[in-house]
Amino acid sequence: MTPDGFKEQQLLFDRVKTAYNEKETVVKDLLGKQGIGDRYEIFLRAFKRERTLEVWVKGKDTPEYKLLITYPFCTSSGELGPKRREGDLQIPEGVYKINHFNPYSNFYLSLGVNYPNASDRILGDKERPGGAIYIHGNCVSIGCIPITDEKIKELYILAVESRNAGQAEIPVHIFPGKEIKELIVEFPEHGAFWRNLQIVYEDFEQTKKLRTAFVRASGEYHF
Repeated sequence: MTPDGFKEQQLLFDRVKTAYNEKETVVKDLLGKQGIGDRYEIFLRAFKRERTLEVWVKGKDTPEYKLLITYPFCTSSGELGPKRREGDLQIPEGVYKINHFNPYSNFYLSLGVNYPNASDRILGDKERPGGAIYIHGNCVSIGCIPITDEKIKELYILAVESRNAGQAEIPVHIFPGKEIKELIVEFPEHGAFWRNLQIVYEDFEQTKKLRTAFVRASGEYHF
């Protein structure tokens, strides 16, 4: 399927049509306030301590992202720290991408996160690392990020439109919190992993641009 046919295919589903009927104007107003037209890319960034999901956006020909909107988690599960095995209830931490659009989710609409990624497969349980991690509607979580049905309608439209305009991969970064240095003092058992994540966090904070993060044989991220 060509990117420009993605929206047409998604609109075959009733929940997606409902989302567009109810929220398309809201989404266009948000974009308009940032001077963003119809063709754009998005980046999602989540913070577990703050329970927030940020949506960043940029025009197709603009390198820097702008913060579009912040959605609160409706609820959460697990503790601070990465997901390492099936059934631990943890929200993952790391560098991900959206790998699935689910227009008939049990949680209204949902966007799949590609956990386990290469780092998780190295550092996590080799046989049962877990999976099926989504950003979704409703208000329940067993390792996912729920933002309510009303907010997932907006986010789903943003994701469909960016995918339809040619964004092959929507990046998702999930961090334990914004003050990683302070969290390392509180949770020293995660210090090595979080110091590595801090490199990814600070790179975007300083530039508002995204660089591709690669994974070493040790499971560490690097540019």
